[in-house]
Formats: sequence, structure tokens, C-alpha cells
Amino acid sequence: MKPRLTQFENGISAVDAEYVRSGMAAAHIIQHGGRAAFVDTGTTHSVPYLLAALEELGVARAAVDFVFLTHVHLDHAGGAGTLMQALPSARAVLHPRGAPHLIDPAKLIQASIAVFGESAYRRLYGDVLPLPKERVLITSDLERMELAGRTFEFVHTPGHALHHQAIVDLEYSGIFTGDTFGLSYREFDTENGAFIVPTTTPTQFDPEQLLHSIDRLAAYAPQYLYLMHYSRVTDIPRLALSLKHQIREFVRFALELGSRADAAQAIGSAMRELWVELARAHGCRLSQAEYDEYLAKDIALNVQGIIAWLARRQKN
Repeated sequence: MKPRLTQFENGISAVDAEYVRSGMAAAHIIQHGGRAAFVDTGTTHSVPYLLAALEELGVARAAVDFVFLTHVHLDHAGGAGTLMQALPSARAVLHPRGAPHLIDPAKLIQASIAVFGESAYRRLYGDVLPLPKERVLITSDLERMELAGRTFEFVHTPGHALHHQAIVDLEYSGIFTGDTFGLSYREFDTENGAFIVPTTTPTQFDPEQLLHSIDRLAAYAPQYLYLMHYSRVTDIPRLALSLKHQIREFVRFALELGSRADAAQAIGSAMRELWVELARAHGCRLSQAEYDEYLAKDIALNVQGIIAWLARRQKN
């Protein structure tokens, strides 16, 4: 099995998790001092590609010390249990709110089936194996860990999910952001750089928390961000401003359209219109069909997250 592998400097490689389509989700491998760590794993279906990437990079499975997980949504962590079975020395590192859901994934599986449906869930994620409790490390906010002397800081970043954390590579000015810093598909790159959009998927999207988390990460003044969807971006101040503008627009859509009988459709249409307008202003020259191909799934999930947030807000 041949992995789609992109190698960057500083011992970092992106492995296409082959989730939904190529170029949508990337796990990352960090190599340092003869040791290695994964950041996120993709799904169970992704694991053969990750193991093939280790082989291509010349990394022994026993040399992997950590599986850093940004959060437990199954496109990021569904393959963790299966991957850990192949990594005899590795420990999984999770946010305290997320760890119980991978040690016993039954509720996580049921919640995912509720979002995607049984058939799509099985096709997308396969079997989700539990993590052995004794091989799980739980982080506190701003806790640090070392990989062969290379220091990483774990920043708790709610907004996309309450159990989300980002991993700061302190010595090399990089951050592995999971979904906190949105999505940036390479098909939207232009001479103006990367194009970015927020991800507000169900069920724990909170705009104020997400805005604060984006500011926390930007405050590190990183040179590089490594997103799950899809890998490395630069020019972080510009991207942060764009994300924050879009999140505020999402709130406006929710407040203006959320009481309509067709709220989901109306919010989705407004989001699509915003994204296409911003992409064209960025210099994207994709066709209407291509915009829909790349963005329709994210719009549908984002709308679910926005409506769930609006429902919680109306109860309080």
C-alpha cells in the first residue's frame, strides 16, 4: 500500500488518511532523535496508510513513543485503537474530556451513527477499537511533554469541541491545530496563499470559545500550522482574521435565519454564498460544481453545529 506522503522540514511529514477523498485529511508524523510521534490517526481505514508511511520513512514501529490526539471525532481519532495495537511503545495523549470516549468508545460510536447514519458510519469509519486505559496519558492545559528532548505544549482549545487540544512544537514554531484553526484544502490555494474556512461541526460548537482559542494559538506567533484538513499553512495572522470574520458571520446567519422553518437550508445557502464569495475574492477559479464537491459536506456538518449551538443558546 503506497501512502501519499508529504515531507516538510523539522522532521514533520503529512500522511494522507484517505478519508472521503485524497487531500481531505492528513495525519502527521514527527521524527526527532531517532523517535517518532503521530498527531491524529484518521479512521480505522487509514491505519494501513500510516503504517506504510512509517516504513517508507524508515521508522520502526517500536520507535513511536506517542499518538497525540487533538480530539476524539472519528475522522481524527477513530483509528487510534487499531494503530496502537501495532505500536508497542506508544502512549495515546488526550484531553481529559476526550480520553474516556476512546477508552470506551460505545457512546462516541452511537453519537457518530446519529449524525451520519448507520450505513455511512460503517463505510467512513469501520470498527473503532478501544484504547487500553494503561496506555493513555491525559493532559492539563499548557502541560509539556518531550519527544527525545523536543518539547511540545498542549493547549486546551474549546470551540470546535469541548475536548479539543492543540499541540505546540515550541522549538520549531509550529502548531498542530486539529480543527480549531479550520480547514484549508489545497485545491483552493492561489497566488495569494491558502484559503481557510471554520469547521463548526456538531455537537459542541461555541463561537465565543472558538474565537478565544484561535486568538490563543495566534498569540504563539507560529510560523507554521499543521491542520488535519489539509496539512501545513503559513501567513497565520491573515488566516486568523478570516476565520474570525467567518465565525461572526455564522452567528449572524444563525440569529437571522434560525427561526425559519427551513433554517438548515437557509443557513447552508448563506454559508455557501459567503464561502464562494470569499474564495473568488481570494483568486479561486473553481467551477460551481467543484465548489460544491469540495465544500458541500463541510457545509452540511457546519449547519448542524450552528443549529445545535443556537438551540443551546435559546435554552439559556
